[in-house]
Amino acid sequence: MATIVGWLGLGTIGLPMAARLVRAGYEVRGYDIDARRRSAAAARGIAITEKLEGAELLFTSMPTEQALLDLVKGLKHDGALLVETSTIGPEVSKKVAQAVGPYLRAPISGSTALAEAGTLTVFASGPRAAFDRAQPALAGFSRAQIWLGEGEEARYAKLAVNLMVAVSARMMGEALALATRGGIGWEAMLDVIGESVVASPLVKYKVDPLKRRDFSPAATNALVKKDVDLIVAAAQAAGVAVPLAQHMQSIYSDMLAAGRGGEDFFSVAAGP
Repeated sequence: MATIVGWLGLGTIGLPMAARLVRAGYEVRGYDIDARRRSAAAARGIAITEKLEGAELLFTSMPTEQALLDLVKGLKHDGALLVETSTIGPEVSKKVAQAVGPYLRAPISGSTALAEAGTLTVFASGPRAAFDRAQPALAGFSRAQIWLGEGEEARYAKLAVNLMVAVSARMMGEALALATRGGIGWEAMLDVIGESVVASPLVKYKVDPLKRRDFSPAATNALVKKDVDLIVAAAQAAGVAVPLAQHMQSIYSDMLAAGRGGEDFFSVAAGP
């Protein structure tokens, strides 16, 4: 008999993760407040229901901290281990623990394309026994699962990596501006970057869309602005100076003010 997994939040990243678990042989029962997302999930083999009794693991994937806090108020998981994958700050994560008890923090790193391929990275923290219990399912949608400690370590890891992601977008834009002013063509310089020492997986992933100036979102400017806000808040609470994060906070605020919140966050590399 297949292990039953519950999944709450079947959005852009949650749906492909849940669908990977279906492919891995789990019985996935899920729900989302959006009817279109429910239909898309049903088409991928997820049983749509608000009643998740019998689930051994209960995954959540929420777009904002407030959405997660609203969800966990009175959440009954009937012995299921809560595995929380959203991008939230450590203070809100502690509030989740107060509401539901011990749970596994399991934010993910990667794009929607990596979610579809099952090659995300999971940063995990919380009780080690909880990680061991959830690890086989986590492996169903990720290539690496890294346990970091008993507390909020995974939240800090996710925010730290996202800071580097956001800064990379602007750094690439400044590099392109300098190179093109020096007479190098836009596409030629992108080829240079893609074959250079700075060609991280993220950079390589963004080279072709930038060549086409295609800003169809993998992650929107609005979403990354939310993440940068979380980064700055967490850093301030920890007494850490993050001038680059604050600079990116201003840049993404400008993108939203210009009506470009729905574009891919790497659109900042193309300038105004």
